[in-house]
Parts: sequence; C-alpha cells; structure tokens
Amino acid sequence: MKFELLHPAEQIVMIMERIYGYGMTTTSGGNISIMDENGDIWITPSGIDKGSLKPDDIVLVRSNGEIVGKHKPSVELPFHEVIYRSRPDIKAIIHAHPPAIMAFSLARKIPNTKLILNVHLVCGEVELVDYALPGSTALGQKIADAFKRGINTAVLANHGIVVGAENLFKAFMAFETLDFCAQLEIRARAIGNPKALRPKDLEISKAKQDIKMDEFIPKIFSSFERQARKRICELIHRAYDQRLFTSTQGTFSQRLNENSFIITPYMVDRKYIEVEDIVRIENGYKEAGKRPSRSVLLHKYIYEKHPDVNAIIIAHPPNIMAFAVTDNEFDSKTIPETYIQLRNVKKIPFGSTFMQPKMTADVFSKQTPAVIVENDCVIVVGKDLLDAFDKLEVLEFTAKAMIDAKNLGEVMLISQEEIEEIEKAFKL
Repeated sequence: MKFELLHPAEQIVMIMERIYGYGMTTTSGGNISIMDENGDIWITPSGIDKGSLKPDDIVLVRSNGEIVGKHKPSVELPFHEVIYRSRPDIKAIIHAHPPAIMAFSLARKIPNTKLILNVHLVCGEVELVDYALPGSTALGQKIADAFKRGINTAVLANHGIVVGAENLFKAFMAFETLDFCAQLEIRARAIGNPKALRPKDLEISKAKQDIKMDEFIPKIFSSFERQARKRICELIHRAYDQRLFTSTQGTFSQRLNENSFIITPYMVDRKYIEVEDIVRIENGYKEAGKRPSRSVLLHKYIYEKHPDVNAIIIAHPPNIMAFAVTDNEFDSKTIPETYIQLRNVKKIPFGSTFMQPKMTADVFSKQTPAVIVENDCVIVVGKDLLDAFDKLEVLEFTAKAMIDAKNLGEVMLISQEEIEEIEKAFKL
C-alpha cells in the first residue's frame, strides 16, 4: 500500500485508528495534523470520538485562517501552527498520551533511547518540555523552542508526547518506537537496572548495514511459495496486532527448499505488509528490486547449519527485551509449557548477529530454540512458521508473567526433579 498517495484526511484517520486501537490515546485525547504542499493544515477535530473518526471528520484550516469542515479543529491547533512555522521541514505532527510515555511525563523524565539500537536511530534526541496550559500560546512556544533546536520528539511534562516529521508515517514510527522504548524501560526497571548501549557498541553497530547481494528475477512462484508468502503476512499482521512487532521492526523467514527461503523486507510497514513485499533469497541471490531484512545472512546460515529448522523470527517485544537490557537471566523452568517449548534459552552479546552471524547460527539446537541478544533482539526458530510464532508468544508471555510475579514475591521455579519428570513424560 502506498500510504503517501492517500489523501491527508485518510492518512490521519488510518494513523489515529492505530493509535487508539493500541491503547495509546483515549476517546477524547490526542490530535494529528498534516501540512499540505500549499500551506493548508488538515487536523483532527475537537471533541469527536477518536475511536470512530471518518475522513469527513477531519478539519481543513487554510493558510489564510479559513476553517472548512463540519467540526471545530483541535484545541491544540496553536502549537501545530507554531511548529510548522518554526520548522518548514516538518509536514506532519502527532500528539497523544500513551500510558508508558505518560509515566515518564509525570516523573518529568524521558525514556532512555539507547537501550536498543533502532530506537535512537528512529527517534533521535528527545527533550522534556516544561508544563504549560493545553491549547495555550505558551505551550506552543515551548514546544516550538525545542523543535527549533533540532528536536523532533518531545515529552511534555504532565501532558504527553509530540512528534514531528517530514511525513505522517515517519512521525508515527518515532511515536510508536518511543512508546515501545518507554514500555521496555519500565519493564526492565521492574527486574533490574537497564544497561544502555555504550559508545563502542554504537560504533560496532555501523557494521549493521544493508547486505549487498546480487539479484535474480524469479521465473516461477510455486504453489508452496505462494502459500508461504500469504502465511508469513498473516502472522506478521498478528504479531503486530499483539505488539510483538512494531511498524518497522520484526522479521519472519521461511525455508522453501535446500537453497532458498523467503524473508520480510527492510523498512516496510508490518501492519500492511503484503505478499508482493516478501523477498525470495535463492542460492545467495536476492529477488530483484527488493531490500531484504538486514539479518538476511544470519537466516541463511541458520538454515544451512540446521536442516530441521524451517522458520525463523527476530523480534523485540518489551517484556522479553527487559531481560536483554538487564543482567537478569530468563529461565524457562516456570511452567511446563514454557520449558517444553523453549528449554534452554541463551543470552549472547550485542553485535553477535551482524558481526559473527555464522557463530550465532551455531548457538541454536533442539535444546536451544530461542536466543536473547543483549540490547538487540530475540531470535526463535521452529519446524514451521506457526511453531516459531508459538515459541515467540510463549517467550514474551512468560517474561511478562515473571516480571509481574516479582511484585507478588519470589519467583518459584520448577524443581530439577519435576523437570526430569516433564522430560520423561514428553520424551524431550
């Protein structure tokens, strides 16, 4: 889907549906605007249910001040206008009140964007803006002053978040990514002290670039591949809706045969990914005109080293990632299903996946189908797509239960005798 070709009112409705649907704002809270190429501003209305917006609800504020539409524009219009005047490069703005970011807002702090790599790259520097009355000129000026300093993402004290970007999807990426970051830090602090990426880690990460691969033009698409592409898209959409993925983070792949597999593309919105976006890799070549995930070599090596693995998922869900950014170890001896599915989950150093992909591939086995990469991601492998997806869900759900359990008391693990009983009963 070419999001940028949609009318501004349709873009605003689609993004607000996502923000409201994922619990990142309330019925009456939040506002979105787009500045048109002629200087007109399209903005959400004031006092209208954010959960049922339609394109004809969006208000047009012309550059001469004329208001067109059946509703009044958002009461926050003044700060949108001030930002657009202050930063001509910004063409879209999102303001909302996600609970995780609100927690930082109330504490007058900002999330640490260097807990995992992509957050800092997407959000850039984040600034805390002092409180001022909503809808006031003073608030608009305080936000504008931050944006004049080159900030594109601001946490408003006791209020929420404002993000500006060159288009609405990029603004949403930063908004969603910072919300994920806030959730991650809160979950991590519940079990330990989060460790940020060090300057040398950030330097190492420069090696994580697009992989240069020769191209080929597919001559045929087998029925198996067509079904696999459809299934990958269905599970990616499910992963996104369950907040296991963000709009641009999260990778699926599936083996097609001994020499080929299909994989998700780089920087394509996971919410609306389609079968034609999926990239086939064959004999080390990539499908012409497409950009595979930057983890493509790791997938290739895992498939080469493990004939029993037919699907791989890389993800960054906040609960299991809390274990990736702290010294806490994830132990699968929690409930029988978790141990049966995950067995021995290992943690490996940051940079392993892109600096030493062959060695990382060696870590996996029948006893280790899931790996946590410090300050980066989790990787799960399975006999098929659904098996890998189930393992990812179990990993994230168990991590959440373990974190929540710490609020109740000591986490009690299954004993070694009970583990041996499980292994015997299920022939592990």
